[in-house]
Amino acid sequence: MDKLLASRVLGLCLLIICHTTWSACSKNNLFRVGGGIYDITGPAAEEGMMGYGMFTQQTSGIYQRLWARAFIIESPCNNKRIVFVNVDLGQVFQGIKQQVIKRLKEKSNRYDDSNVLITATHTHSGPGGYSTYAFYNLTTFGFSRKNFNTIVNGIIAAIERAQHNLTLARIKLASGQLSGVGYNRSPSAYLLNPQNERNRYLSDTDQQMTLIRLDSIDGHPIGTINWFPIHGVSMNNKNHLINGDNKGYAEYLFEKDFHSDNGPTAFVAAFAQENSGDSSPNSNGHEGGMGQEGLLAIEKAGLPQYKMAKNLFDHASNVLTGGVNYRHSFVAMDNVLVAPNYTDGYLRTTCPAAIGISMLAGTQDGEGLGKQGVTCHDIHKWIPQLICKLITTSCQGVKPIVLPTGKMKPHPWTPSILPLQILQIGHLIIVAAPFELTTMTGRRLREAIAKQFPDDTIVLSTLANAYAGYVTTYEEYQAQRYEGASTYFGPWTQAALQQEYTKLATALRNHQLVEAGPTPLDLSHMQINLQPGVLLDSKPWKKHFGDLYQDVKINYKPGDSVKVIFWGAHPKNNYHTQDSFLAVQRLENATWRTIKRDHDWDTEYHWQRSGIAHSKITIVWRIPQETPPGNYRIVHYGDAKYWNGKIVSYTGYSSVFNVLLHQK
Repeated sequence: MDKLLASRVLGLCLLIICHTTWSACSKNNLFRVGGGIYDITGPAAEEGMMGYGMFTQQTSGIYQRLWARAFIIESPCNNKRIVFVNVDLGQVFQGIKQQVIKRLKEKSNRYDDSNVLITATHTHSGPGGYSTYAFYNLTTFGFSRKNFNTIVNGIIAAIERAQHNLTLARIKLASGQLSGVGYNRSPSAYLLNPQNERNRYLSDTDQQMTLIRLDSIDGHPIGTINWFPIHGVSMNNKNHLINGDNKGYAEYLFEKDFHSDNGPTAFVAAFAQENSGDSSPNSNGHEGGMGQEGLLAIEKAGLPQYKMAKNLFDHASNVLTGGVNYRHSFVAMDNVLVAPNYTDGYLRTTCPAAIGISMLAGTQDGEGLGKQGVTCHDIHKWIPQLICKLITTSCQGVKPIVLPTGKMKPHPWTPSILPLQILQIGHLIIVAAPFELTTMTGRRLREAIAKQFPDDTIVLSTLANAYAGYVTTYEEYQAQRYEGASTYFGPWTQAALQQEYTKLATALRNHQLVEAGPTPLDLSHMQINLQPGVLLDSKPWKKHFGDLYQDVKINYKPGDSVKVIFWGAHPKNNYHTQDSFLAVQRLENATWRTIKRDHDWDTEYHWQRSGIAHSKITIVWRIPQETPPGNYRIVHYGDAKYWNGKIVSYTGYSSVFNVLLHQK
């Protein structure tokens, strides 16, 4: 009894201290803020791409590099610190977060799972193979240790840059409506939600963008973060060049306005993802992939996001006040008892993770096998109802199971113990979810948090800290479209999240501690890769690496595309992290000055195998209209692997060409 009494007294004392500290912070409008950005671009050739799940979609070049964008925000009044990282990836898999936390803890005791949030833009145009769970590596032929390490190292480097740049700052909040960009790709499922609930909203997708602007107290812009729900599928599965899709393009444009060089003190613009599970940039599916149609599709969805964010940034005036706080818990999502007040009035439970048949069909944004909307009520048209019952469970409801990922041996193929997290920055609440939430799922989750924080702005950071598929509402689940079939833990998953996040929000509001929860599996040392590496590079007889296969023309004008082809080598030999495979150079005062690199939107780096071990490298520069006349050249940087395993760098040059005066 003495120990119990002492524990209660200690808890009461902590509560009093927390309340006193938070009250002292309530009028605080100063924070310590730092931003940092670092390259996380993986293998630019012969690596399966993450997102569409197509064996045939492998990387073969670069439109844009991928980046980790990190912010550290600390409150001087309570000395608490959070880290927010936005990465140009399809997903943040659990192994990535685990390794980042491990590395951070080796350097500082200020970081752990609870105060570090890593979220993904959800581009479908990046290399995969970086999950430690088998299901996500099926189409990449296993785990790519080098790509995994590149991502982890880049995130760590971005955080270290942010820490180095910490300075006193103010944070301003703004929001606005951005319509005509996102379209609901499962409208029939959305319509199954109660009509009185749907009547409260003007659209079947969320159209609000929420943004924070971060400036040092001397007025120097540090960076910005915004949240807006839209899938990263402007380029479809015919594309083979790495890029950040619509959000990556918007980030590029915003940072370009501040002349960002992606260096140690660069301005950082993060375009984060919200409840985009059923929100697509494509109104009727997307036919274009690699090439002009895909580029235009990215610009069509990315440019409005950039313009809205820039307008909000320029007019942000709502100064955030208060301290910094957070709550985090691991939850076994395959075994959550959901109270009747969150369900249909009965005690319900979530299920062991499983994929439904309709997941194989893909969405209107992609391709797959079969069709969406297949339930156990439909499937008896092809097979007896009894057999149908054998491939589903009472827990999973109408979902015919094609793969029980949570029950695979010796280890599950998808994670079940998942991180739920809430961050607080003054009167901004960030809800981090390791799922793709549909529009209505996100709305219900925001409403649940709003009951605890009615006067605060609430945003969702989805695809955060881990990844375990989609979450639909119970009603949407009944349609078993792609999103419902990809809701791993059954029809009551959304209700379970509402319940568990309410617990976190209540604890955050009342300054109470929460249980850490069960420890997730760490499978990082149990990985295999069936994709062969680079054995060696070769070149034609009497040719050198970097020699020309096809040279440029003599004259071009703005709007034209310059194209040059080199004899080169495999880009897996050296990812050129924080560097480039190409340069566009302009002759200025007898000196060649680099004006474009492979992260720029108007350049393209293409790799193509020729024969057994030859490589052709094609570089394209789509000359912008504002390009001044003068003498230019294209440079290619590469690294060749010889028969003895030695890797040697090389450089190739095009002939000099003229860009003529733009004719208006």
